[in-house]
Amino acid sequence: MNIKIDDLSDPRIAEFLEEHMRDMLSVSPPESTHALNLNELKDVAVTFWSVWQEQSLVGCAALKRLDANHGEVKSMRVSNEFRGQGVARKMLAHLISHAEEEGFSRLSLETGSMAFFDPARRLYESFGFSYCDPFGEYKIDPNSVFMSLELEVSES
Repeated sequence: MNIKIDDLSDPRIAEFLEEHMRDMLSVSPPESTHALNLNELKDVAVTFWSVWQEQSLVGCAALKRLDANHGEVKSMRVSNEFRGQGVARKMLAHLISHAEEEGFSRLSLETGSMAFFDPARRLYESFGFSYCDPFGEYKIDPNSVFMSLELEVSES
């Protein structure tokens, strides 16, 4: 498996992200769907990774810089065919490591409160994320839960 920073130019990425948005809208009302679109993922504050198994796109994840010390996990997705094979765990570990290298002291995320998102919440909990109040521009929403992880800040 190869995790690489991606410039989002491959049309397979756009298709993968469109599928992600369709999935989110199938379980969450539009006002509670906070997935970034392709253009938003190209923002300079966002680092986007794609995950490949040989020539197959199997997952993606993004890290959005909220401020000098705080980042947000975005666009975590694993293709249906590769779910349950540890791809999300490897992506999240990679993202956390990168965030620590970048000097972040905190990572936060928003995910759905519905049963569809149970596996994601369990994954985040297994990495030490804990439930928190809304952060950034988020508001309390019965369809969302918010989680945060304090990171080890490396002394340079």
